[in-house]
This record gives sequence, structure tokens and C-alpha cells, in this order.
Amino acid sequence: MSQSESSQDNNQEVLIVCPKCRQNKQLSVPKKIINQSKQLTTVSIPSGLCCEHGFQAFIDKQFKVRGYQQVDFDFSKVEFLEEKEEEKVLIPELQDIIKVLRNCVDDKEILGSALFSIDGTIIYSSLSTDTLFNTIREFEVRKEEKLVELRRIYLVLENDQMVCSKFMDIHTEKYILTLIFSRKVKLGMGNLLLRQTEKQVLDLTA
Repeated sequence: MSQSESSQDNNQEVLIVCPKCRQNKQLSVPKKIINQSKQLTTVSIPSGLCCEHGFQAFIDKQFKVRGYQQVDFDFSKVEFLEEKEEEKVLIPELQDIIKVLRNCVDDKEILGSALFSIDGTIIYSSLSTDTLFNTIREFEVRKEEKLVELRRIYLVLENDQMVCSKFMDIHTEKYILTLIFSRKVKLGMGNLLLRQTEKQVLDLTA
């Protein structure tokens, strides 16, 4: 199967319309993210992708846009957020954690961030689609092999970017914090940045 065919199998085209200027664009959305949702998935659209405005789109399980929301700040890239009712109970500080994950991305060292449940369910992600699928695939393999004692996962992509994942406890539940680094970041520095981000998250939930 070619890379193009694989991308078509994994993604679904969704027509996105800016709620302010009405410009529109077809956005390729990962099917897995929408399928895992019980209701709506929030997709944050950065300025420059569809038009000059940044906004949020709410997509249902049939890949239909059910509404839009303008935002008071701009996004640096496409973000996916699945805020389930049970996650609100388990992580009452979820919105503050997302701010930490969003703010740690600088497009120089840290190119994207994500938070997953222990089974690989996406709670928040600003990773590129390809990186997102590769990371999820690694989680699924380890779940099938029942490698639950793992503490860290490191992936080096073909373009030499590095993906580092850390298993962590938040309010007695296990989650996976993931950061993707530019090719200039070495493993030692990546580990340091990952620990710093983890500490900021844990400080919020202490």
C-alpha cells in the first residue's frame, strides 16, 4: 500500500468554513480521533490554514461539523481535543494542562505535544498526523504485548525528529505525555525538556 493510499485510509476529508469570513477548506481529519469520541471532537484551526482567522470546529462521529467557535487567542497548528465527561472528573485541571502543553511548543525545539490515556486514546494532540499515527501504533503494539511496565518510549523519525513519551500518574490514573523535538535536539536535552513539562503538569495536579 502506498503512503497516499494509507493516508486516505486513515483520514477523512471534512469541509471547514470560517465562522467569521466564511472562507472554506477541506481538512484531512484522522478517523481514529473521531471514531474514539463519544460525541464531539474539538479541532482547533490555526490562522493561515483556512483563512487569516483562528477558530474551533466541533465535529461529530459522522464527520459532520456541528458548530464553530471564534477564539481570543491564536493557535500555532492544528490541535485535536477530546474532553470526555469521565476525563473532566479524572482530570479537573485538564484545561490548565492543555495550556502547558500548548505553551511548551516553540517550533524550534519542541514541535508538538500530546496527552494520551494508557490505552492510546487521544485526549489532546498538536502532533502532525503522521507522527500521531506512528505514536498511537506504538502504544497499541505495547498494549497488545501487555508491556505495562514501560516508563518511556523513544522514536526517531525518518527526518531525524525525535518523539519522546513518558508514562505518568495523574490522580491515580496513568497517562502518557508525548513531545516531538526538532532534529537539532539531542536525547539528553529531549529528556530534560520532557521532565520539565511533566513537572509543570504534575504541579497543577498536586
